Amino acid sequence: MATLATIHHHKSIMESPKSNAALELHRMAKWIALVGVLMVIASLAYIWAMGAWSFHAVVATILGVFISVLLGCGLFALAFFSSKSGHDDNVGTAKPADRRETNDKTS
Repeated sequence: MATLATIHHHKSIMESPKSNAALELHRMAKWIALVGVLMVIASLAYIWAMGAWSFHAVVATILGVFISVLLGCGLFALAFFSSKSGHDDNVGTAKPADRRETNDKTS
């Protein structure tokens, strides 16, 4: 038989998709940063193997590869976060009258 504390714990987990989505986004951000670092290491190894090793090439590679990986993967992670946290639910259920009221308020 389940205790009241167990039921309350499961109920609070089920009621908070935003907090679960936020935790998952935080976990994904750590993996994205790790993948970015690994891609930079692989890129630097390639530059070194090709003999194009210079200060400017290294700085450009580190910044370009790391920022590109973070931007690309980060935007995908934010799209998944938005979907899982329920932010996208209101968009599909909006009525035309609701859209006009929102547009009138912003004008």
